Amino acid sequence: MQLTLQSSITLNNGIEIPRLGLGVYQTPPGEPTLRAVRYALNIGYRHIDTAWLYDNEREVGKAVMESGIDREEIFITTKVWNSDQGYRSALAACERSLQRLGLPYVDLYLIHWPVQGKNKDTWKAMIRLLREGKTRAIGVSNYEIFHLQEIIQNFDVIPSVNQVEFHQFLFQEKLLEFCKNSNIQLEAYSPLTRGQKLDHPVVVLLAKKYGKNSAQILIRWSLQHGLVVIPKSIHEIRIRENSQVFDFQLEEEDMELLDSLNEDLRTVFL
Repeated sequence: MQLTLQSSITLNNGIEIPRLGLGVYQTPPGEPTLRAVRYALNIGYRHIDTAWLYDNEREVGKAVMESGIDREEIFITTKVWNSDQGYRSALAACERSLQRLGLPYVDLYLIHWPVQGKNKDTWKAMIRLLREGKTRAIGVSNYEIFHLQEIIQNFDVIPSVNQVEFHQFLFQEKLLEFCKNSNIQLEAYSPLTRGQKLDHPVVVLLAKKYGKNSAQILIRWSLQHGLVVIPKSIHEIRIRENSQVFDFQLEEEDMELLDSLNEDLRTVFL
């Protein structure tokens, strides 16, 4: 079936998550976030990813409420930060995020980073938030395989999503395979390498071949690997271009060529 900007994938608890979203990491609070989210929603995006750390939850919530789009049609993700991890503190952190967003629930609540000694207690809180309807799905971010195994081995409820940095130059193939086998949806942040590799000769060559720009090639590669993808931009032209990735498909040989570019490049660090 042909993918579109409204295409979604079903998570392990039956919730639908749009395949492409707008990330707002490092998007300044105030008008820049309001403008970016308003525009994205206006042109058809239905997935917005924020976090307490980004300091722009209020603007995301305001843009959603002002959009005129039914709340049920928009997928909102936010995250609990490291300093709020633990059972009671994670519960309280979610309440504060909901207040800032001005929403009764989010669609996905994530543990932003694993914190040694607190992962289990935080996950217990996540399960409670799910059961209380404060979030429709729960997951993790920046978790490696052994972190995921800890949850799988100790809880009946496993993450619906693992959001990690993922792109051609950080092709985490073993993690991708583990998540597929465990029915955990892998989600790619920084899919554009924060601009560091947009001028790579192979990417540029394929952009010319398909009549696309480099960013569109990178995004399409992640989509064809089955990921949910959340590129970030504050520029309207880039937000639109990043959504124009559903009218072409990378050939198998080109997917393999892009796969071969891995150099374990990380652009985001704790």
